[in-house]
Amino acid sequence: MTKIHRAEVVGSLLRTDDLKEARRAVAANELSALDFKHLEDKAVDDAVELQEKIGVDNLTDGELRRSFFCDHVMTALDGVSEIDAPPFDLFHVTTGERAQMSMPATVTGKISGKRMLSVEEFTYLRGRSTAPLKATLSSPITLNYLWHPEYSTEAYSDPYDLFRDAAAVLRNEALELARLGCEYIQIDAPELIHVLADENVWQRWLRYNLQPERIVPEAIDIINSIADPIPGVTFGLHVCRANASYLAVARGGYGRFVSELVPRATNFSNLLLEYDDERSGDFAPLADIPDDKKIVLGLVSTKRAGLENGDEVRARIHEAARYTGLDRLALSTQCGFASMESGNDLTMAQQADKLRLVVDTAREVWS
Repeated sequence: MTKIHRAEVVGSLLRTDDLKEARRAVAANELSALDFKHLEDKAVDDAVELQEKIGVDNLTDGELRRSFFCDHVMTALDGVSEIDAPPFDLFHVTTGERAQMSMPATVTGKISGKRMLSVEEFTYLRGRSTAPLKATLSSPITLNYLWHPEYSTEAYSDPYDLFRDAAAVLRNEALELARLGCEYIQIDAPELIHVLADENVWQRWLRYNLQPERIVPEAIDIINSIADPIPGVTFGLHVCRANASYLAVARGGYGRFVSELVPRATNFSNLLLEYDDERSGDFAPLADIPDDKKIVLGLVSTKRAGLENGDEVRARIHEAARYTGLDRLALSTQCGFASMESGNDLTMAQQADKLRLVVDTAREVWS
């Protein structure tokens, strides 16, 4: 079994106002690329210092060089054009309100890798810390948001062919990360739980001819191919239900995910599962996860500023352990703090408090 890190960082961290302004300025040709990179580097240095000071068991660069967690499939691929496709509906699962969203880009041609986004992230991070490091990649299935029947079918009449091409690009990136010394790669695949657990999302896939019934087995097999074993590299699979309180787009437990997808996710040693509110259901499905997988419980919310009660977090860990045993578990926040550059509605101090709670609780539970 893989070495267990009990206190995990999922991925993104809040951007400072200075970094947000710098990204705007360089896009407007008001700041040179080199000056922007110096500011970006300084932001990563500060993120490393924060994580090392708090004592998390593995570090990321906070995804501070990205505008979206899924920049790999938004900006780093040829075949994607800046065409705003017609908006689609999302439904807030708590309020029932309908929200419309359109993506800033659309697949219009055969895709291929334009650049490797995570290589700069990892090599710079490796030079700044000797702690265990984690690189994050987004799932190829995230491209479902960029595939549109009106614009994409000439290049990809079958969206799953698009997903396979994206997986090949991401596999090459994983191989390059491994060559550079990365020992932990996390694939973020929120769409898996969105489709399987929430009827509204299933229906959106049907309307767009995305064929949600092929999530099992095709989509998970495509994701699993990225994680074909690489000596010395651990692969983690992270799923969540939209990382913003104002856009809570999916509700539903892990039953189908565990029974239908996890058995096919053979190349993933770690499962990072959101469990910060009632949308995730109970812990009972964890009993059916194979014994060779570590389960990272996302019990501390990055969507809400209020700090969780440490006693309650510990109690929930022990509740989950009834189904899995304590030794297979670890703790994290439910997601990153800034899946989009704007970030969630927390202060830097509140972010630090949340990470410190993860670390302190993990030390107490697994001392």
